[in-house]
Amino acid sequence: MLGRVLSAAIAGPGLAFCLILSTDPALAEDIVVATYEGVINPVAAEYLHDALAYAQTSSAQALILKLDTPGGLDTSMRLMIKDITGSAIPVIVFVSPSGGRAASAGVFITMAAHVAAMAPGTNIGAAHPVAMGGEMDNTMKEKVENDAVAYIKSIAERHGRNVSWAEDAVRKSLSATEQEALKLKVIDMIAEDIPTLLKRLHGRKIALPNGSITFSNEAATLHEFPMGTRLELLKILSDPNIAYLLMSIGTIGIMAELYSPGAILPGIIGAISLILAFYSLQSLPVNYAGALLVILGAVFLLLEISVTSYGLLALGGLAAMTLGGLFLIKSDAPFLQVSLSFLLPTVMTMGGLIGIIAWTAVKSTRGRSVTGAEGMIGSIGIARTDLNPRGQITVQGEIWEAVSQTPIRQGEAAEVMSVEGLTVKVAPTHR
Repeated sequence: MLGRVLSAAIAGPGLAFCLILSTDPALAEDIVVATYEGVINPVAAEYLHDALAYAQTSSAQALILKLDTPGGLDTSMRLMIKDITGSAIPVIVFVSPSGGRAASAGVFITMAAHVAAMAPGTNIGAAHPVAMGGEMDNTMKEKVENDAVAYIKSIAERHGRNVSWAEDAVRKSLSATEQEALKLKVIDMIAEDIPTLLKRLHGRKIALPNGSITFSNEAATLHEFPMGTRLELLKILSDPNIAYLLMSIGTIGIMAELYSPGAILPGIIGAISLILAFYSLQSLPVNYAGALLVILGAVFLLLEISVTSYGLLALGGLAAMTLGGLFLIKSDAPFLQVSLSFLLPTVMTMGGLIGIIAWTAVKSTRGRSVTGAEGMIGSIGIARTDLNPRGQITVQGEIWEAVSQTPIRQGEAAEVMSVEGLTVKVAPTHR
């Protein structure tokens, strides 16, 4: 339940309707509003599918998808278009807010809508959806491009939109403002906001697979369909920057647990981070060489703690993690790559932490031993018997045979100077 209600009356020449944000699906004039901003990925596909299912089960009149996307994955885009095409109710894609865009895969989705609208100050174009997979030669690139062209042309023809522009958007990366898109018949209308969009939709005939309907917005009720905590979390995890961070933390955590068995916490954090990283990577076009470099870099950094390399392992680890981050995502699309502004601070922070740990470890090995026989040197004991020169002394709760070149009476304090087998050499002290 959304738990909020907002009503507004809008009147025009011979037209009046009420917009209510509510969760009550009882009215026949319901219109569901779904808002998606970000990369087109499996999360976007699942969100649209859930929104459509909700709209249909609540007998809503239509679904409005407010879209702002730089593009995304071809596989997810096609799933979304299948849902739109097979929908029993109209799907209205509204590119908004002002400053938003429908680029790359977003072009396909917008043109597949039963009604395509844009807000002022938005743009559409550069239709190059990102495909999962490896490097492509020229022949494969041509096949993929031709497939995308055929797909977008069929979408444009189905909805009576500009087929020529649609083809050029794929082949030549053409883009258009909302005004240009309307003149070119790429979209159906421009609207400042949803109330304006509904006014312009009123009385419009919309073709559906099972026939045409006439859109009516009299006493229309708007239901905001939230993404939900689960999908919001999965959306965050699908960010390539987060995927890189989780992989780095996971690898370091697991390796730290292997180096210090029984620490437990690093192992728990590492295991959880790696599992989340695997989810992130399965929704992205991953270059496995980059992933291996990230793991190798983390291993090198951890080895720096226990192996004397004079910083070479640390430098190698930093270099490997940086290169791994740059190569991790196999795509030229900037929104699918690990950002340098995120990568470099992350690598340097991890390198700094490992450096502090390594310095602490080295410092402790150079200090005086505090365990075993050597740890007794400098300790103060009490003579149990007279030492002249031999006798017994109690040190750290233990009784030792002791030798002193200077006589020491029973009950006097003595400092341990050295340990030879089971005998300690001591000297008088007044502390």
